[in-house]
Amino acid sequence: MAIHKKTQITIDVDLDENNIPEQMKWTAPDGGISEKDTKALLLSFWDEENQETLKMDLWVKEMPIDQMQLFFHQTLVSLSDTFYRATQDEKMTATMKDFCDYFAEKLELKKP
Repeated sequence: MAIHKKTQITIDVDLDENNIPEQMKWTAPDGGISEKDTKALLLSFWDEENQETLKMDLWVKEMPIDQMQLFFHQTLVSLSDTFYRATQDEKMTATMKDFCDYFAEKLELKKP
């Protein structure tokens, strides 16, 4: 397979004296994103050789707990959608969505 195009996504992380993230910005020129502030990121890579996931989970020290809870809930919902697109497994996707609803209920994230 020939590569037709190459692109780059960059993440800049400003650290304090203890190497704790204080500020993060990301850039994705093909998506029209330039130095966009973010308070958290979860990034996963599949290592085919070792058959394992490599992860990078970062958040700034000033990330409020309520925003972190929303971030995780929305990430779980998104992962459910991605799992379905990748596998077409309706039963497991429904189970994952049920957990997302449970997660939101327990953290009182759903607005009446």
